[in-house]
Amino acid sequence: MSVDAPGADLLVIEHASYAYLERFQALADVSLTIRHGEKVALLGANGCGKSTLLKLLDGLVFPDSGTYRAFGGDVTEDHLEDEQFSRGFRSRVGFVFQNSDVQVFSPTVRDEIAFGPLNMGLSRDDVGARVDDTLRMLDIVELADRAPYQLSGGQKKRVAIASVLVMNPEVLLFDEPTAALDPRTQQWLIELIVELNETGKTIVLATHDLDALDVLADRCIVFSEDHRVAGEGAPGAVLGDRDLLLRVNLVHEHRHRHGRIEHSHEHQLGHHEDEALDRLERPYLF
Repeated sequence: MSVDAPGADLLVIEHASYAYLERFQALADVSLTIRHGEKVALLGANGCGKSTLLKLLDGLVFPDSGTYRAFGGDVTEDHLEDEQFSRGFRSRVGFVFQNSDVQVFSPTVRDEIAFGPLNMGLSRDDVGARVDDTLRMLDIVELADRAPYQLSGGQKKRVAIASVLVMNPEVLLFDEPTAALDPRTQQWLIELIVELNETGKTIVLATHDLDALDVLADRCIVFSEDHRVAGEGAPGAVLGDRDLLLRVNLVHEHRHRHGRIEHSHEHQLGHHEDEALDRLERPYLF
């Protein structure tokens, strides 16, 4: 079976470990496989390594030990220095960062969307046609000549996604796609991710949005706070495993009293609380 066949193994990580500055562990002996056409959610508490794993899948960092193969070839720093290999890989994998400000930097929205295909060597006519199609697809035609810094958070997210979709990648990586978006934009993005998957795109996303998990994912991979894979399974099975969710700190047990009666129930760690912990505990790692 070819790597492009439905259900074929597209991205394979085996026993990968990675530490920032060779001191701060981010991934520890991680093995996982992403198959063609899947929607895979990476779950885990803040700082467990989800964002680092996405960077590894995108060829932005490389394992200190272990291997990463994509589309049947080894992805290494040396291989990505080869122009032909790099172009092939970069055209097939796209990454939408959590913070659109780190991704959107060109003078206008049109320039931003055109940046990737121009750097891949496509002709200006082909790039112009792609940009126009992508602007229409994401309903941002009216933003084409505006500067990204003038846009709202939701508009910047659309532009960031457009700058990736214009490359027509086979695999789309999303880091906390619904974080810090208003409810309408969140729903739009969830529906877009589902539609992209239905057209054949393979989706890998890191998320804390457990409420939308059954829509966003076919399979979940759960990371522990020691940066290892703690479990995996369908969304329903993972969400139903209370012991696993408590163990990896995706939910915490809250106890309080009403008179003489003590109550115990679970809370999901929210986006704002999670982001605050990230800034306080690991401001430079993830």
